Order: sequence, then structure tokens, then C-alpha cells
Amino acid sequence: MAALAAVAVLVVAMVISGGGGVAAAVTSKKPVIYIFGDSMSDVGNNNYLILSLAKSDYPWYGVDYETGFPTGRFTNGRTIGDIMAAKFGVPPPPPFLSLYMTDDEVLGGVNFASGGAGLLNETGIYFVQYLSFDNQISSFEEIKNAMIAKIGKKSAEEVVNGAIFQVGLGSNDYINNFLRPFMADGIVYTHEEFIGLLMDTMDRQLTRLYDLGARNVWFSGLAPLGCIPSQRVLSDDGGCLDDVNAYAVQFNAAARNLLERLNAKLPGASMSLADCYSVVMELIEHPQKYGFKTSHTSCCDVDTTVGGLCLPTAQLCDDRTAFVFWDAYHTSDAANQVIADRLYADMVSAGAVQGNGNATAAAAASTPAPRVVVGGGASPSTHAAPPPKP
Repeated sequence: MAALAAVAVLVVAMVISGGGGVAAAVTSKKPVIYIFGDSMSDVGNNNYLILSLAKSDYPWYGVDYETGFPTGRFTNGRTIGDIMAAKFGVPPPPPFLSLYMTDDEVLGGVNFASGGAGLLNETGIYFVQYLSFDNQISSFEEIKNAMIAKIGKKSAEEVVNGAIFQVGLGSNDYINNFLRPFMADGIVYTHEEFIGLLMDTMDRQLTRLYDLGARNVWFSGLAPLGCIPSQRVLSDDGGCLDDVNAYAVQFNAAARNLLERLNAKLPGASMSLADCYSVVMELIEHPQKYGFKTSHTSCCDVDTTVGGLCLPTAQLCDDRTAFVFWDAYHTSDAANQVIADRLYADMVSAGAVQGNGNATAAAAASTPAPRVVVGGGASPSTHAAPPPKP
């Protein structure tokens, strides 16, 4: 699962797309949202995978959710996507694996995110069961076919063409793959070669989504992976791992270039990079500015424990609203609220949405992308690697 992921999350950048990449007229229609991602975006898909080792279906996860019970979200409450959906007047898209293809819910938004997932199919393989990005795209194809069976090809195509596709993946390709000494990719490839592999994979995957009807895609760039609690404990002074952060910066630059190339060659495509790096770094470096007291360690005090997750035996912090991080990898409900508020304000400022909570307009390809938060933490090979996280 991606750590601070997928703002994987992830956060959902929501825009109704118009034709030809040109900003469309404002519409009052509530958006249909499709979410692809990892543990920062997962709202319960992995709960349905019997053999999956990447789950959060136990206390204390969900302790601050509306039900007070675990839902499969890797935080104490809501994901960023949950909060953003509410701002747009729609409920959080349900997990794909909770649906039957005959359900009317297939006509609305769907969440395909899966804890442990990456861009590469081999990423997260030691979690046994998970939905990689390729798996998630295949799941979306099932949804589209179910839509066609219900409302016809033309209507289904219109819904998909006008929907928002939010993708928050990539951090696990580092923390659960490239930076793991027991994974082949970190041995076979240099970092430059690895980024090339990731970009080639993304090119194929996003083109496949386009061929299935996706036009408006917001790809969440990586956060400062070296600054999350599980990675800071590997440094000599408890600070951020600069080399890991540098990997994230390089990845984001390559992803931005790829999206620009895709927009140029795919008619009507409007694919943008959501820059989560700067907003997350600001939250980490200046927590008091946003009402937090602690941004270097987790509420559950599990920074050095196996997996870094908040198990039922963990001792919770006294004030969960004072911590940016819930566990060693994932942001807290309170931090997710701040990030979602910032994202929404950025989108309104950029002209990507109207400030009324549910009306949206398409952003032109040249419109600056809002900043979002993605999950993921990683340790370079020069540091002692912690146990893999879900």
C-alpha cells in the first residue's frame, strides 16, 4: 500500500471534461469519479481479497470514521477522496469488489484502489493478493461493459468521456520494489532505467484507459517520500532522507513530461499532474500553521514496528487531531481534511471548478494542476530497510 499516497491519494481532483482539451461550459451535473490507487485511496477493496496481507480491517483503523469501525481505509477516519467527494456533493465512490455487475451502482463512480498496488505488476507481490494498476484498469473495463448492458454503448461512452479519472500510484514501486534488496528491479536497473520502466508502463496504461474512454485524468505526483515517519527513523538525526525525496522529484518531472506527450498525441485528452510534493512538504515542515503539533512521528507510535501499521495493541496518542501522521505511512483524518481543503481552494483558484461544491468545469491542458497528497515511503539501499508495509 502506498504510504502518504495515493494526495493515492489520495486525493481526488475532480473535473468534468469537455472536448478537445478546451475548458467546457460549467455544468451543475454532479461528477462521476473513478479512483485508481493504493492504500491512501483504498476504501475496502482488499477486504474482499481473502488471501491479501495488505488489510486494515481491524482497530484502531476507522476509530474516527462515522461508524467508528474499520472499513478498509488505512487511516483513523476519512481518506482525502472521501472529503473531496463530499465537497462535490457526491458520496465516496464504493469499492469495486463490493459491487455486482448488475447493480445500478455501476452507473456511478467506483473506487478501484487497492492497498499494496503499484504501477508495475510485480510491485507488492509479497502481499499475495492485491489489484495492480493493470488489474484496476481491467476492473474498470468490467464496469464499462456493465454500463453498456444497462444504458447502451452511446450513453455509457458519454458518461465515461465526461468522468474524472484520478490515479494515485507510484510510491509502492519504490518502497515495496526498487528500494527492497530482495526485489530484482533494484538490482537489475539503475534509477534512471527504473524511471524509464515506470514511464513506459504508465504510457501503456494511461493509453489503455484513454482507449476505454478516459479523457480527463489527474495523476497524483509523489509526495516527499523520505519525510514520512517510517523513513525518518532510518536517518542519523531523525530528519528526512534527502536521497529518497530526490527520487520522488525525478519521478514527478518524468511523469509531467509523459502526460504532456500524451495530451499532444491523444485527441481530446486532458491529463494533468497534481503536484502533491510541495503541499505535503509544507504540512510536514510547518505543522503548527495548520493546527498540528507533530509531523515527524505517528499517532500510534509505530514508526519502528513491523509493517508500521496501527494494530489493536498500539497505544493511541491523546489527541489524534494534533498529528499529521496516523501510522508510519498514512496521514490522519485531520491532515486529510487540511489537504482536501487546500486542494479544493487550489482548484477554485485555478479555475478548474466553481466554488459551489458540485458544479465543475473542465480545465484546459495548460491549466496548472492542483496539489494533492500521495502515499508512499521509501528507504534507499544505503539505509537499513524496514519491513515491507501493506
